[in-house]
Amino acid sequence: MLGGLARWLRAAGYDAEFARDVDDRDLIHRALRTGATLLSSDGGLFERNIIRHKTVKALFIPRELDKPGQLAFVVRELALPLRPDPRCMACGGELAEVTKDSVRHEAPARAFAACERFWRCTRCAKLLWKGSHWRRISATLDKTATG
Repeated sequence: MLGGLARWLRAAGYDAEFARDVDDRDLIHRALRTGATLLSSDGGLFERNIIRHKTVKALFIPRELDKPGQLAFVVRELALPLRPDPRCMACGGELAEVTKDSVRHEAPARAFAACERFWRCTRCAKLLWKGSHWRRISATLDKTATG
C-alpha cells in the first residue's frame, strides 16, 4: 500500500525499497539487518515488541494521506532533507549522466530535440531526461520541502 511513497522517496534522493506480499517477520528482519527505517500503514506490525521497543526503527503512515501527503509526513517526521540527486523512481538506482549522442536512437524524438542532458539508471538502465514529467515531480518535491 506504500509503493507510491517509495517512488516519491526515490525522487527525493532516497533508495527506498518496496516489497509486495512480504511476511511481517521477514520485513522486520530485513530492516533489522540493514538498519533501514520501516514505513508501514499496517497497525498490527506496530504491535510487535521489536518495533514497540524501538529495536527496529519504524514509522506508521496514516492511511488517509495521499502520496504527496505521505511524502510530506515522512520528510517531516524523520527530518529528512530532500537530496539534490534524485534516484530512479522505478527501482531506486542511482542516475548517471550519459551523452546526448549516445541516446540518439533510444530517446523519443521530441525529448531528444528539446533536451540537452540525459541520465540512465545504473540499476535498471531506464533512460531519463528533464521533461514535463520531471518538472512536475520537482515542483511537488519543492512544495514538500517548503511545507
